[in-house]
Amino acid sequence: MPSASANYRTLLRTSGAAAFFLPAAVGRLGIAMTGIGIVWLVHARTGSYAAAGLVTGGFAVADAVAGPQIGRLVDRFGQARVLPCALGAHAGAVALLLTGAVPDIVAGVLVGATLPQLGALSAARWSALLSGERAVALPTAFALEALANGVSYVAGPALVSVLGAAGRPGAGALLAAALVIGGGIALAAQRRTMPPLTGHAERRHAGRALLRSAFLRQVALGLVLGVFFGAMQVSVAAYAVERGTPDAAALLYLAFNCTNLVGGWAYGAWRHGGSPHRRQAAAAGCLTLASFPLIFLDGPLGVGATLAMAGLAVPVLLILASVLTEASVPRAVLTQAFTWGNSANAAGTAGAAAVAGRVVDAGGAHGGFGVAVGAAVMMTVLALGGLRNSSPDAPKSSTPVEATAPNPPTTRRDSSPNRKAP
Repeated sequence: MPSASANYRTLLRTSGAAAFFLPAAVGRLGIAMTGIGIVWLVHARTGSYAAAGLVTGGFAVADAVAGPQIGRLVDRFGQARVLPCALGAHAGAVALLLTGAVPDIVAGVLVGATLPQLGALSAARWSALLSGERAVALPTAFALEALANGVSYVAGPALVSVLGAAGRPGAGALLAAALVIGGGIALAAQRRTMPPLTGHAERRHAGRALLRSAFLRQVALGLVLGVFFGAMQVSVAAYAVERGTPDAAALLYLAFNCTNLVGGWAYGAWRHGGSPHRRQAAAAGCLTLASFPLIFLDGPLGVGATLAMAGLAVPVLLILASVLTEASVPRAVLTQAFTWGNSANAAGTAGAAAVAGRVVDAGGAHGGFGVAVGAAVMMTVLALGGLRNSSPDAPKSSTPVEATAPNPPTTRRDSSPNRKAP
């Protein structure tokens, strides 16, 4: 097998790939910084974490609700027309937040409602670029997307926190907006790799695919994976506080995030055979088994090692969710489909944080870990359901998703032995 570095280099040398991936990665770093940037800014302005949390919650809800609508407009009118408009509106919303011209909660909602999902736009470009026989590289492309996302959510909040701690609470939100807008403009300028637009009749017919069980299952998996993330965030912090070592939470998060990156990097380097549904079910099962000891482990080394093991499975689930989402809907609604997955994940994270907080208050950190394990079990059930029902309602489309052999001449729907060819 070629080295991982060679696989990723080969992918980025595909004509036009680096030109859209790198700006999208820059913008994604800004997206990862936006929420925590709002926390620092509003807290500095009001002195209240409750107010900061309320504004950040409004931002997150607006982002989750508006994201798929922006994706629908992109599928209809194209990235070059919609993205500059969204970026202009986002710049105006951030200006309102920074200047305090409107109530903070209103500004936070506007910032979330105008935030473009650059990761979904980049993923849609990969799908269009890697068509035909080149679609065997799609899992590696989505692994690269997962790596960019992981790095962004490790580095972005840390950078904002450094600026906030240095007495510049507004600098984080400003820098985040600059990265989102700069990366978005550079992405919109790359017209050659934009997915082709489809006709109105095709879009209307394709929209029905968003109601099919194959796609809805991936959205549900994204929602439950968000529950896992949200419960884990609260529970790790509670565990560290209960032991009287709150600083240890950062080390535990680091163990989880580092192996998360390693798992995504390694999966993208592999040549993948067999059904992606089987791999998704296997990854969900591994996550359940890896996280289960958290319910009863007390020692920090054991908890850290368990979090590290669980972190290996998470990026595989994210990558396969992208692969199977791409497989389950026609290209005419692909951007919207990707944004629905992102929104479901964000909604699950936000909701689980509140639920896990109540459970932790009642039963301690191990109760919160139990919520995360329950989410992993639900993911396994959903993935096994996809394994049993992988073919009945797969929509017809034109590009392959994932190969079942090292060098197959594939078409999009013959990637799984359980799928029916169109």
